[in-house]
Amino acid sequence: MAVGQVVFPVMHRVDGIELGTACAGIKQTQRDDLLLIQMREGSTCAAVFTQNAFCAAPVVVAKEHLQQAPRWLLINSGNANAGTGKRGLDDALSTCADLAELAGADARQVLPFSTGVIGEPLAVDKIKAALPKAFANLAEDHWEQAARAIMTTDTFPKGASFTLGIGGETITLTGISKGAGMIQPNMATMLSFIATDAKIERELLQACLARAAELSFNRITVDGDTSTNDACVLMASGCSKVPELTEGSPAYQVFADAVLKICKQLSEAIVRDGEGATKLMRIVINQALDDEEAVRVAKTIAHSPLVKTAFFASDPNWGRILAAVGRAGVDNMDLERVDIHLGDVCIVRGGGRAEDYTEAAGQRVMNEPEITVTVTLGRGSASQEVLTCDFSYDYVRINAEYRT
Repeated sequence: MAVGQVVFPVMHRVDGIELGTACAGIKQTQRDDLLLIQMREGSTCAAVFTQNAFCAAPVVVAKEHLQQAPRWLLINSGNANAGTGKRGLDDALSTCADLAELAGADARQVLPFSTGVIGEPLAVDKIKAALPKAFANLAEDHWEQAARAIMTTDTFPKGASFTLGIGGETITLTGISKGAGMIQPNMATMLSFIATDAKIERELLQACLARAAELSFNRITVDGDTSTNDACVLMASGCSKVPELTEGSPAYQVFADAVLKICKQLSEAIVRDGEGATKLMRIVINQALDDEEAVRVAKTIAHSPLVKTAFFASDPNWGRILAAVGRAGVDNMDLERVDIHLGDVCIVRGGGRAEDYTEAAGQRVMNEPEITVTVTLGRGSASQEVLTCDFSYDYVRINAEYRT
């Protein structure tokens, strides 16, 4: 059961970006599982990818093609095309060639993406057969269909969209994501595709996306596993009447903050939809020596199976949080300066159990569906937040049955 299931929002069209879906029947035949995104000529495109050494074949190809002024994204769900060796690379290139032939373009202008089961050959023939329908279905208002087509174990489609007013004109940002398990991005998310009509050159767009991904998708975890297929793409069609965005300008900063905002909305939706999740936890680390230390401590807590199962049971077993902080690799930690709060309840003060803490107060917080854990280290001024969820019986069931 998703934590506070997110209602799919009204999605603004992005001029110059069209989306089309089709059912290729890769793993199931009940809904569309193929997505095609077309960018107008002259668009710029940025992307960040998984850092998993066993990155999937489509990731390898997409990285290479990203340098060739891409115009199409081709995404399939149901099969990750990962762990498939040379055949996987050939299959990814084959799907690019099939789309290029249909569009009358260069195959190097296609970025392929896949999500689903690892280690199985890609159903190239099924994708090729479904491509004409996806191509014929291209439209600027097909964002919800697109969000549903890329789902795997997700329980709801994930989207975010808003407009910015700059100098009397408008810039639109609209994006979708998928992901519910194998989430510890280490660059981006499982799959996320964000479009804008802003005018911005590719290098600046890439810098903008890298910053946003680091502060959003890299601050979430469901189970501590980094996928082989993670990718986040930011497309800019250049159709807005707002003048071209340049580095250091006030307009660029407004835009960069908006990209971060949409990435945060999409990444939080992923955690809310964590496989089997019943609670959303915000792990906040204050007064760390630097950002890296703050993130390390937060993720040590967020990745702890003992912490996550205690939250599922609504058990105020705060010793598990204390133990996670202690093993996070903080050099020369002064325990007397460490405070820990569970919601509004202080559980640890000065390195030991808070004198005014009661089990009833801790239980009150643990019964909530959304809980904040705040750790104050007393070492510096850095603060960071990581979002995670609990581990339930359903998480084990979902992943035990994933291939059946």
